[in-house]
Amino acid sequence: MLWQTFFYSVLLLSLLFRCAGDESLPEVTDSEEAPMDKREREALYSAIQGFVGHSWNGSALYPDPCGWTPIQGVSCDIYNDLWYVTDMSLGPVYENSLACSSSLQIRPALFELKHLRSLSFFNCFISPMVIANKGWLNFASNLESLEFRSNPGLIGKLPDTIGNLTQLKSLVVLENRFNGELPASICNLKSLKRLVFSGNSFGGMIPNCFNGLQDLLILDLSRNSLSGTLPSSVGDLVSLLKLDLSNNLLQGKLPQEIGFLKNLTLLDLRKNRISGGLSDNIENIQSLTDLVLSDNPMGEEDLMGVKWEKMNNLVVLDLSKMGLRGEIPTALTNMKNLRFLGLNNNNLTGYVPSKKLEALPCLGALYINGNNLTGELRFSNNFYEKMGRRFKASRNPNLCQPLEMVSSQSHRHVLPLGVKPCT
Repeated sequence: MLWQTFFYSVLLLSLLFRCAGDESLPEVTDSEEAPMDKREREALYSAIQGFVGHSWNGSALYPDPCGWTPIQGVSCDIYNDLWYVTDMSLGPVYENSLACSSSLQIRPALFELKHLRSLSFFNCFISPMVIANKGWLNFASNLESLEFRSNPGLIGKLPDTIGNLTQLKSLVVLENRFNGELPASICNLKSLKRLVFSGNSFGGMIPNCFNGLQDLLILDLSRNSLSGTLPSSVGDLVSLLKLDLSNNLLQGKLPQEIGFLKNLTLLDLRKNRISGGLSDNIENIQSLTDLVLSDNPMGEEDLMGVKWEKMNNLVVLDLSKMGLRGEIPTALTNMKNLRFLGLNNNNLTGYVPSKKLEALPCLGALYINGNNLTGELRFSNNFYEKMGRRFKASRNPNLCQPLEMVSSQSHRHVLPLGVKPCT
């Protein structure tokens, strides 16, 4: 028995010696509940000080930032019985969030938070600052959401190393001042479900590399200065629900591949320089509820050339300011879900199918002004009362209002402005 006692004593001393000398094991903070890795806490505090200033030291937090008095905007989770930071939202997200300093900096300590899954900066960067490429690779295995929202100080190019964050499901870069071309490395983010680069100053062409983003649901590149043509690889975004490329400088014809987006519900291309007529394949996107193509120089495209009867799910249809010609298609008057119809400022001719348009049960806004339509408007007084100023028909030289409607005192106050009486 003595030799067994001696053996266990030596083994215990050996383990104690090894544990005491093993620097790879985490140090923990004092806590009655789950403790926090000391190095994790130091990295977090250093990162926060970089954002809010040296005066902040976390002294008000007990027993640690994951305990009873957590930091607003910071969330934690337990890994191997220890607290680690998983979510950080910097800026005035909550009423008592930490305020960002005017001279903030992104410290290397931020990238030591190895379990971080979500990182957001809202209205935090005010003074001009360029985001460096370094450090982002440390987040490659865990970060799922990255957001830069409303940061007027963020300038320069978006770091192309963000393309290494292959676990990202959401990348939102909204209303900052980033410029330069979109990094082609974003096409490496195969897990993305949401990609938003709206409201920046990005220029150049859209990368033609979307063929691997099979899970993407939302693509919003609106309100930038993107030019060139819409790449054909957009047709590979087979899961896409919303595509917003409005308010850019895109030109050329729409690619035929756009008709492959069988799940698309919103297509917004307004205020670009797209020409060459409506794509024959738009009519194949029968899932569309919102189709907004206004303010594009489509040329003398005949509105009758599209099989609108295949698009009965449309709720919003805006084809204004496109140079379209031809008559108002009868198929538009069969869209029972239609609420908004914008056909203004084109070269449309022919009669207005008043009674059929009025019969649409959901229609709440109709704009046919600025065309070459002819004949009498035959909408009822009830229609005009319902629509109010959401109906416009002015600047159609050969369009008129029935004399009995104009003469009636009870009707006159609801009649559309700028339409002459019939003679």
